[in-house]
Amino acid sequence: MRQHVNPLSRYFNEIERIPSLTKMFDDSKLNLHLDIGCAAGEFLFDLALVNTSWNYLGIEIRERLVKTAKSKVLERDIKNLYFTFGNANNILDDIQSKFIIKNVKSISFNFPDPWFKKKHHKRRVIQPEFINILSNLLQKGSLIFIKTDVKDLFNYMDCTILSNFNFKKIDKNDFNYSQSFNPNKVQTNREKYVIENHLDIFESIYIKI
Repeated sequence: MRQHVNPLSRYFNEIERIPSLTKMFDDSKLNLHLDIGCAAGEFLFDLALVNTSWNYLGIEIRERLVKTAKSKVLERDIKNLYFTFGNANNILDDIQSKFIIKNVKSISFNFPDPWFKKKHHKRRVIQPEFINILSNLLQKGSLIFIKTDVKDLFNYMDCTILSNFNFKKIDKNDFNYSQSFNPNKVQTNREKYVIENHLDIFESIYIKI
């Protein structure tokens, strides 16, 4: 069940300041992966525990989930995982947060809210303005991963990303996952559900050129 939160609400104009990499992670020099819309963070917990050669940062708009995830990080004493609360567009467009994008090696958007009604498409997390921010700040060779079970949403995200000429699609079948943020191809809870119910998954990988 998707829990709807309007990302355009004024409530999200106030953003949580992201601390420096050295304060977030035990080893700030590790490759950094950003998961936008990380929900309760189960996917990132699985990744961080099995792949300690990367740092993981999750952004989630539902504050209650972030508070719970942060508590679990402290309880488990995980040194390569951090969570922050808010609207990712607002957080990463803030001048205080731009250092994050410049250090990111890859970003994932896993099964984001599709906002089916056309009048609500402006609430979708991937917007042209947001892709422009990423285009201006990501280093060349940085990757964007998208994954959804909604064909219309996939087409929308794909078109929005490719409308920016600084990104091009790469063949996921030829992609070497062993050197990526997800070498073991860990699945999200939503992905497991979709596979178990024999539904389609639409996914793509883009590289900053």
